[in-house]
Amino acid sequence: MQGRSGPLPYSPPTVEHAGNISVQDRPLLLTRDFGLVWSGQLISQIGDGVSKLALLWFVYAVTGSPLKTSVIGLLQTIPPIVLGPIIGVYVDRLPKKMLLITSDVLRALLIGLIPCLIPVESFTVSVLYALVLLHAIATAVFGPALTAAIPAFVPKTQFTAANALLQGTTSLGIVFGPALSGLGIAAYGSQEVLCLNAATYLISAACLTLVRFAKPVASSPSPASTPTMLQDLIEGFRYGVVTQPRLLLLTGIAVLYTFGTSALTALFPVFARKMLGLGPVEVGYLWSALGVGLLLTSIGLLWVTDWMVKDRMRLIMGASVLSGAALCALTQTLDPYLAGFFMGIVGCGMGAFTPIAWGIIQELAPSQMIGRVLGLYGTGAMTAAIGGISAFGWITERQGPETGLLGIALVLLITALAATRMSRVSAGA
Repeated sequence: MQGRSGPLPYSPPTVEHAGNISVQDRPLLLTRDFGLVWSGQLISQIGDGVSKLALLWFVYAVTGSPLKTSVIGLLQTIPPIVLGPIIGVYVDRLPKKMLLITSDVLRALLIGLIPCLIPVESFTVSVLYALVLLHAIATAVFGPALTAAIPAFVPKTQFTAANALLQGTTSLGIVFGPALSGLGIAAYGSQEVLCLNAATYLISAACLTLVRFAKPVASSPSPASTPTMLQDLIEGFRYGVVTQPRLLLLTGIAVLYTFGTSALTALFPVFARKMLGLGPVEVGYLWSALGVGLLLTSIGLLWVTDWMVKDRMRLIMGASVLSGAALCALTQTLDPYLAGFFMGIVGCGMGAFTPIAWGIIQELAPSQMIGRVLGLYGTGAMTAAIGGISAFGWITERQGPETGLLGIALVLLITALAATRMSRVSAGA
């Protein structure tokens, strides 16, 4: 981390000098400001991993209904789909530092302090749903704002590395969060665990207050020329679909990828139970194996951050083929240890897509357009996620878990073909 390694001078990165930093000279956490963001996200993501189980446990304790508990997942998915493009407009318009800190503080309040301050017997289903929905809206703002802010404190040649390191915090949350959550629920209760997550959001907000954001170079339009919300939406749509067709192709690839991987993560407990006969503890270990694979790939991407777009798309192609092959092999084994190995391979393959895709968006889209492009990208991906979960849930129920896994593997192989197409388009660009 640069803040610990020595008194190197730092200035916010700009496009002009972004390409002058070699891979050998790059510190582990890239810049002092990115190190602060990463540290806050590490704590926040582990807190998220802890609270996911605690939230579902708490909701079930209040409602006593599996169906009402499952609505939580739906409420968490709606905001990115319905509000994604509008959120993108505001991410482009408003200061990103303010958006990030406000989102963290709101999430701490909504999912941490309020559930702790109100007695369980006073909770109603409507109150719970409202809190979860508002928390999901704040999260839907935070994600694009953070991704769009990366160019403000990371050089251009390190975008993929920055996204990979941030994905690493998510991987660590997957690895450690569920285990810590189970221990916390057993020792203290689900409400207290949610309070702990409130503290992690506040720590993240405190780290963000210390980050220095580079000011974008842009002319200030007069009030009379300020575009309307609809004009901003149309401009973002036109840029992502017509002006920069590679972004449209990338969004299509993301739709395919999310259609398959979201079904895998949502239905994995079903696959593990029906195919391998595993209990919740063993399923947790397999889930952690997936997180370890994601983490290893996140680290590996630090060495490919300055590859050309066509080469990074070839990497996505190879990673998708790897994941698809591992899923096919998973249908042929009954050994839980071998299944854990294959899940780690699947995680390695899955870990390549998001950091590379976000890095390409950050490189291709102008700084004043990244939010809107991410909004369209996220809306497509999240819509595909619901479609994938529904489609493969039906296939798994009717045709069996083996057929469901093979179907997901097929989608990943098609993703690899689409990535090959974009690699060729980028080579000719």
